[in-house]
Amino acid sequence: MAQVASITLMLNDDARPIIESILADNTGVRVLNMTGAVKLDRDESIVINRASVEERLGRPWDPQEIHLVLISMAGNLDEDDDQFTLSWRH
Repeated sequence: MAQVASITLMLNDDARPIIESILADNTGVRVLNMTGAVKLDRDESIVINRASVEERLGRPWDPQEIHLVLISMAGNLDEDDDQFTLSWRH
């Protein structure tokens, strides 16, 4: 059985472009909508691409901005200037 990478974000205007990017860039994401939050799960990994979020925002986006809407996450974190990745890969 695959391990599940997970991220839970506040459900607000700042998070919507990030959520849309996750859904567009990661096939097979499972979504759980909650009051004021959304939980996104995917087997093995979730990748959030800076360019994809910027396309939806219409402005530059630093992956560190995700911390403003982040509630929780599961998986090993790898982040750089272009991506924020949660995975169970070594």
